[in-house]
Amino acid sequence: MNFADLGLSKPLLDAIELQGYTEPSPIQAKAIPHVLAGRDVMAAAQTGTGKTAGFTLPILHRLSNTPKPSGKGNQARALVLTPTRELAAQVAASVETYGQNLKIKTAVVFGGVKINPQMQKLRGGVDVLIATPGRLLDLHNQNAVHFDQLEVLVLDEADRMLDMGFIHDIRRIIKMLPKKRQNLMFSATFSDDIRQLAKTIVHDPIEVSVSPANSTVDSVQQSLIAVEKTDKTQVLTRLIVENDWFQVLVFSRTKHGANRLVKQLLAKGVEASAIHGNKSQGARTKALAEFKAGKVRVLVATDIAARGIDIDQLPHVVNFDLPQVAEDYVHRIGRTGRAGASGEAISLVSHDEFKLLVAIERLIKKEVPRKHLDGYQPLNDLPGSKGDFRDTKPNKPKNKAGNSSRSRNQNSKSDGEGTSRSSKKRSSNFKKQPNQAAPSRAGRNARRAKAGKKVAPERSGSNVSSSGDKGSNRSSNNSNRSNGNSNRSNNTVG
Repeated sequence: MNFADLGLSKPLLDAIELQGYTEPSPIQAKAIPHVLAGRDVMAAAQTGTGKTAGFTLPILHRLSNTPKPSGKGNQARALVLTPTRELAAQVAASVETYGQNLKIKTAVVFGGVKINPQMQKLRGGVDVLIATPGRLLDLHNQNAVHFDQLEVLVLDEADRMLDMGFIHDIRRIIKMLPKKRQNLMFSATFSDDIRQLAKTIVHDPIEVSVSPANSTVDSVQQSLIAVEKTDKTQVLTRLIVENDWFQVLVFSRTKHGANRLVKQLLAKGVEASAIHGNKSQGARTKALAEFKAGKVRVLVATDIAARGIDIDQLPHVVNFDLPQVAEDYVHRIGRTGRAGASGEAISLVSHDEFKLLVAIERLIKKEVPRKHLDGYQPLNDLPGSKGDFRDTKPNKPKNKAGNSSRSRNQNSKSDGEGTSRSSKKRSSNFKKQPNQAAPSRAGRNARRAKAGKKVAPERSGSNVSSSGDKGSNRSSNNSNRSNGNSNRSNNTVG
């Protein structure tokens, strides 16, 4: 199959050919026909498989072949929501690349930069608007953008947006949009949370998937080097210098760690720059541009940039620190081996990161090959994963002794809180025998007289009978209360 078979317009085919592509990727071949047909689509595929073109191409085809609605300005016909600034810029670049032969107006908006230039660009309306949720809400609150003419909504990297806490912003944005629209959700994974969100967005969707969830592409050669934590910088420097790596994307777990690593690499004569959330947008854009141009040899990034860096033929990705979330490993190494190209992903793993490694290997369902670097043998080597790649951890075997002791503890606690109180009442009540009338005053007086004590004046028989009834009633009530307490105690245990 080639792109012409998908039914795309001639200007789009010319732009695709200019980029050197002849055949669509599997996700493009499956998703594009449904998008062109106007269906809502939920598409899942690995990072680096061409998801962006999977929705930009058919959207451009639709917008260029339908007349632009007349009406007020500041309108957007297609809205693409992304979780990060880098990913927004990447999508915008894709739209401009494939739409170069079309009369399509595009705008990209995100935070971290001045809002006024973005407001000016939205005047008169745009065909495609790519935005991060926070900045889009700001623009809408200032009446800089409207959605009365919106035709298509795209959630790109939907799983990442939920991970970053954008769920409330997304719901606020959905309320602004017209109900009649085409909805597209593209993501590496579709978790239960995403499916719950999808129920409020898509209508009768077509779901397409080309690979198992959280799997890595075969074109990426994965390995890890067991190393002491204090030796990681020396190992990274040695790998770069001895192997003459010219373009290396390194992932650090923290912003401060990224800055520190850049300083250490610069001190060793290795050109490096950092990109993370504390950097201004101008600094992030400059660092990424210099890295793409080859002016900077090493780009150190945090996970905020894991899905927003799209570099053709990126040969090397290094995990200086393993990610806290196993899924981020897939997205990190997905920066290399893109569009069928080969790549290498190396992780520097210290012994204290073994649990993170196990979670990653269980997620990708295979063991990452272990390697050692001469001169940097760790004190504590990393054990193998024992081939256990199940999705969830096996249930722990039941400990009969532990269960019985726990049961005893629960019963003891219940007895102490409920049964003991009812037991005390039962014990006092049983002295009177619950269903037996209380002794008469005459009987008590006889016993007191025999003991030489003062005798109380006699009452009438009716009173004695009444007293006996009252005693019986009190005994019965006490018994009922005792039974009620016992029942409550039993309910507590159960």
